[in-house]
Amino acid sequence: MKGNELLRKIRKLGKEKNVKVELIHRRGKGSHGTLIYGNNFAIIPHLMNELKIGTYKAILKQLGIKEDELR
Repeated sequence: MKGNELLRKIRKLGKEKNVKVELIHRRGKGSHGTLIYGNNFAIIPHLMNELKIGTYKAILKQLGIKEDELR
């Protein structure tokens, strides 16, 4: 899954659950940005790159989202 696809799914989930979702590009190093989901945040790599499975799962864990919630 690419970063922008994950972001799209998280934004959709946030809209369904009425949770604020925000991506801040200036709060990250290089092409990374900070993804805020409610009170939680995670650093997300360049959105056009394919996410490795460990990175994908770590982002979801940091945001407090279960993998089955995104489907």
